[in-house]
Amino acid sequence: MKTIGDLGDLRGKRVLVRSDLNVPLDGTTITDDGRIRASAPTIRMLAEMGARVIVCAHLGRPKGEPDPQYSLAPVAKRLGEVLGAPVTFAEDTVGPSARSAVEHLKEGGVLLLENLRFNPGETAKTDEGRAEFAQALASLADVFVSDGFGVVHREQASVYDVARLLPHATGGLVEAEVNVLRRLTRDAQRPYAVVLGGAKVSDKLGVIGNLLGTADRLLVGGGMVFTFLAAKGLEVGKSLLEADQVDTVKGYLERADKEGVEIVLPADIVVADDFSAEAAHDVVAVDAIPADRIGLDIGPESSRLFAEKLSDCRTVFWNGPMGAFEMAPFAAGTKALAQALADVTRDGALTVVGGGDSAAAVRQLGFADTDFGHISTGGGASLEYLEGKELPGLTVLDGGDDREGDA
Repeated sequence: MKTIGDLGDLRGKRVLVRSDLNVPLDGTTITDDGRIRASAPTIRMLAEMGARVIVCAHLGRPKGEPDPQYSLAPVAKRLGEVLGAPVTFAEDTVGPSARSAVEHLKEGGVLLLENLRFNPGETAKTDEGRAEFAQALASLADVFVSDGFGVVHREQASVYDVARLLPHATGGLVEAEVNVLRRLTRDAQRPYAVVLGGAKVSDKLGVIGNLLGTADRLLVGGGMVFTFLAAKGLEVGKSLLEADQVDTVKGYLERADKEGVEIVLPADIVVADDFSAEAAHDVVAVDAIPADRIGLDIGPESSRLFAEKLSDCRTVFWNGPMGAFEMAPFAAGTKALAQALADVTRDGALTVVGGGDSAAAVRQLGFADTDFGHISTGGGASLEYLEGKELPGLTVLDGGDDREGDA
């Protein structure tokens, strides 16, 4: 894939950058600016090259029309603070405000367009449905830089179609993400452990199946663990259970045993009366979950077990919290796991936090990005890459399968 250096002299050129600025908001307050900080280096570099930088991104899931609660206006303000330079904000994406702002954008200036998903063409399911919007977006620029890793698994106008219309390159963030994921899939140092959590096992079945041929250990926590426990014949009470996936999980457990992949499940569980921070809760053995209670975190013995299983690893990939970390009584398991990753990082292991809720959790629980080898900006994209899927936003950049191309 081409990088920005392959685009030549960009001074005065209009450079459209697809960033991932889909940050969590509480009203208009950004509660985690990790994606903004991760996107800033590429934007800053282009501005310093004298380009006229036009940033486009989405926020949330508006239904193809303007919705004030999903406006990128707060993001423009924070991006300017991170860059240490003003960021102009267009009140639409390809309309009069955007076109006027592009026309008046000076060399080294940065402009952020309003939410891409305010336009139905951005997420249309067909090439024809996206074509008009993609053409309008491409007409704003001379070249395109793809730097929103969190959306490269989506065949959307700003990710896929615009790259077919303009000279293009990968940005630094996407390049770094792909390089790390290639290390996980091609030449991971061993022992190699994968930690999976989060709510649903169905979201991760594909990656579990692929990793059984790659990883040495698979540690399972979060809501998805209860489907694993049910597959082993254990009572899970009112805990999250995908009953239709139990047989599939049984098959994975049998396959792991045959292929010598160690699957590590919790030894104890924090159970509560209901899904609430105020609910009465205590710790029970994994084979003693009461039928009338819900599991909301891995227990302290499980935290010690998981840390022990990670202590000698040279490579660790983690996606998904160990419990309902947003509620203080059920955050200990996720915090303990994050600490275990930070410890092996200091010992020289490559640790990758796979974006999404995992990235939000480590920051909320007081960890710095530098405590880990890499914090991905794209949970879904990371998982699909590890699953072995073709990611449209990457394949379009080199006209072929990213896995066969050069970095």
